[in-house]
Amino acid sequence: MTIWCVVKDDTREKRWQELLPRVALLSILALVVVSLGVALTPGSPGRPAEPPFSEQARAAALTETLRLRAAGEQLGHSSPGTGQPGISQTVSLLTSQAQALQAPGQAPEPATEPGGSRSADPASPPAPLPSSAAALAAALAGSGSQRLADAAVADGGMARLLASVGTAQLLQASSVAAAAGIALPLPAVPAAPQPSGACAGAPATASSPAVPSRGAASRDAALAATVRTELETIYGYQVALTRLSGDAAKAASEQLARHEALAADAESLGLAHCAWVPAREAGYTLAPEFLASPGAGLAGLEAAALPVYGDLVALSEGETRAWAIAGMVGSARRAAIWGAETGPVPGLRADPKDFPPLPTADPAPTDPAPTEPGLTLLSLAQLASPAHW
Repeated sequence: MTIWCVVKDDTREKRWQELLPRVALLSILALVVVSLGVALTPGSPGRPAEPPFSEQARAAALTETLRLRAAGEQLGHSSPGTGQPGISQTVSLLTSQAQALQAPGQAPEPATEPGGSRSADPASPPAPLPSSAAALAAALAGSGSQRLADAAVADGGMARLLASVGTAQLLQASSVAAAAGIALPLPAVPAAPQPSGACAGAPATASSPAVPSRGAASRDAALAATVRTELETIYGYQVALTRLSGDAAKAASEQLARHEALAADAESLGLAHCAWVPAREAGYTLAPEFLASPGAGLAGLEAAALPVYGDLVALSEGETRAWAIAGMVGSARRAAIWGAETGPVPGLRADPKDFPPLPTADPAPTDPAPTEPGLTLLSLAQLASPAHW
């Protein structure tokens, strides 16, 4: 090889060695620029997460309750005094229910049907308010039925709240219709399943179920309390029948038969869940004033059963909860027949005076974060606590 060829090759190699750091530096700079571009480019906003079913059901219940409350206020203003019987009581009941249903720190939002779809197009005009007592009674019945249907599948604490609100709205619908002289068919109540009473899957050598404590917050304890309550109520009706006559005695006899069937159902449900079932006793303690006024005593027994059924609604699911919801509605109706005041949230051990007030004015539009279903109401953390059951 000639000398000039060797020199030429050496020169090329030296130039390449000098350029290599520059090429590497430029490559690194290019990578940095590309990465910064990717990081700074705004991504497309993701679709907000759909609220859980219980939150949707609560929001829908609140919106419909406020709508019916506005209708009641409008009817009261248009016909003050004697024009619309029972309207002021309806407004008061719906106000307490709206206070119980509102989520702390949130303004009411447009109603959504549980399942995700809005009940109406936001751009479309809102549904007209009921303009008569008959229309208000029908709307109350429809809202109450929807609340009971949502309670069947909502989370425990929210199911109890929805069942309580729905029960009170059904009773108030009947009250408004009766006060206005309107024939209103009784709204449908979730059908109560017929318990089989079979302990599925329990081994033949299983020991007897443990007796739950009265303060225990469990489905089995709630079932045991329901059985005990029904047996005490049966005894109360048996005693009352010895002191009633006429139509009152006939009504008591019919309700006694109903409670005997409820007690048998509750016992069958306990057996089906392999739970301890209280034994029937020869007698139960009644208040001294019960004998002096058996009608009022029966009203008290029926009202006392409401929170017991509320416990079972919150602590059960499926067919057992459906049976408990039907039991709550039945107890509330029988309590009303005997003259008891069941209040705006029957089945809850809560004083409406303790509910937070409704906002006096609509706040500025915000985009609040979704509220967890267990933290609404008083908050619902209180509602879910056995101390409030």
